[in-house]
Amino acid sequence: MSARLPVPDRTRALERRGHPLVRGVSLAALAVLWELVTRTGWVPPLFLPSPLDVLASGLEMLRSGELVTHVVTSLRRIVLGFGLGALLGVTVGLAVGFWSLAEAVGNPLIAATFPIPKIALLPLLILWLGIGEASKVAVILLGVFFPMAINTYTGVRTADPLLIRAAVSFGAGRLSLIRKVLLPSALPMIFAGLRLGAGTALLLLVAAEMIAANSGIGALVLNAQNLMETTKLMVGIVLLSLLGVCSHWLLARLERLAIPWR
Repeated sequence: MSARLPVPDRTRALERRGHPLVRGVSLAALAVLWELVTRTGWVPPLFLPSPLDVLASGLEMLRSGELVTHVVTSLRRIVLGFGLGALLGVTVGLAVGFWSLAEAVGNPLIAATFPIPKIALLPLLILWLGIGEASKVAVILLGVFFPMAINTYTGVRTADPLLIRAAVSFGAGRLSLIRKVLLPSALPMIFAGLRLGAGTALLLLVAAEMIAANSGIGALVLNAQNLMETTKLMVGIVLLSLLGVCSHWLLARLERLAIPWR
């Protein structure tokens, strides 16, 4: 007789198998609805080109190399800004959550600077760092830093006190306590911060590339809008959507690998 999973475990297993299929069907249904709307003529092609026209335009841009240039440029900026912001945010969050002096200094500074819209700092960053790559990476870094620092701090402060006392009673030092108790306890909140940071990074990437860039997906969307090339504009929007889906999928995979007990 084959072993049967308990009902909650079977439900979770079915959910894990069903989610990709459901997501694929929902995206396909959206594309079909989009095509039907454009085929019926309810919306002029100038305002909403059909998915097939967008696909054809994207393939043409891919063959010419234009699309590759924009995507590679944007990926380089977002990976660098997201990586640096996440690393800095986790480091600061751990320090503020663990050391009382760092908490006394860091919490007021974070509370004072977090509400500032990060895109409002871009002109100042351009003044300080120039109009090149540094200012764009810096604004993405700032956008990712705050959710990462706040979530990491919250994860550290909500760690189980019994685990902390047990580790200390067994002679764990500060670094060992952080590495073996506090950091694993904070991982769920850290990944929640990564998801928030990924969305913020995409938003700031597009805004920065629209303000001060000649290449990148944001620049592609802005130039297409200025020239009323709606099909190219939709190519840029679809690319941004795909980047968001890919980042969500990648972070979900990493979370399952880093937190197998959840």
